[in-house]
Amino acid sequence: MGSRSSTVQGARPSQTSAPGKTTKVCVGWTMRLATAALILSLTMMVTPDEEENDRCVYEALPDTDAVICKGLEVFYPELGNIGCMFVPDCSNYRLKITYWPAPAVKFPRALEDATYILVMVDPDAPSRSNPQAQFWRHWLVTDIKGIDLKKGKILGRELSAYQPPKPPSQTGFHRYQFFVYLQGEKSISLLPEENRTRASWKMDRFLNRYDLNEPEASTQFMTENYQDSPNFQAPGGKSSEPKERPKQK
Repeated sequence: MGSRSSTVQGARPSQTSAPGKTTKVCVGWTMRLATAALILSLTMMVTPDEEENDRCVYEALPDTDAVICKGLEVFYPELGNIGCMFVPDCSNYRLKITYWPAPAVKFPRALEDATYILVMVDPDAPSRSNPQAQFWRHWLVTDIKGIDLKKGKILGRELSAYQPPKPPSQTGFHRYQFFVYLQGEKSISLLPEENRTRASWKMDRFLNRYDLNEPEASTQFMTENYQDSPNFQAPGGKSSEPKERPKQK
C-alpha cells in the first residue's frame, strides 16, 4: 500500500507538469509572433521623405520637344540627368532649381583636343504662347576644352554667367535649351548691345557671325514656376494649390 501510494503521489508531478509546459509553449509562440509583427511593421514603415520620393515621377518630354535631345546630358543636384525631361513636381524641385548652382553639362562624345562653346537659352520668354523676349540668354561659355566637356566640367570663359531657370508665374512650362558648338580657333565675344540685356537675344545672328552652324550636341528640359505646381509645399507644409487641376504636359 505504501509503495502504491508513493507511486500515485510520484505520478502527480508528471500529470501537473503538462499544463505548465503548454503554458510556456503558448507564451513562447505569442512572444515570437509579437516580435515578428513588430519587425514587419518597422520594415513597412515609410518616412515622409520616402513617401515623397515614391510620388516623384520623371516624365519624358513629348516627341515634338525631344527632337533636339542629341547626345548632351545635364546634371543638377538631387535630380541627376534632367535632359529631355520635365523637372519633377515633387520635393520642391521646381523651387530648388531656381537657386541651385550651374549644372554639370556632359558631352561624352566630345573630342578631347577640341574647343567648344556652350549656350543655354529660354525660347519661351515670357511665355511659350507669347515669346516676345525670345531668346533669354541664361548661360554662355566659350573656350571649353573637350577633355573637360566629356567629364561634365564647364571650365572656360563665361561671356554670360549662369542664371538659374525662373519662369514667371502663370506662364506655363518653359523650355531650357542647351547647345554645344565646335569653336575651333575662333575668338568669341558679345557685342555691346548684346551685353546690355539677356532678353531678346538674337541667337541666330550670333551664330551666323561666327559661322556656327549645326550644334555638336543639344538637349533641353522643361519646368514651370514652382508656385504654379500643385505639389509645391509652401511654408507651413500646406500645398500652395489645394484644388486639383489637370496635369500639364
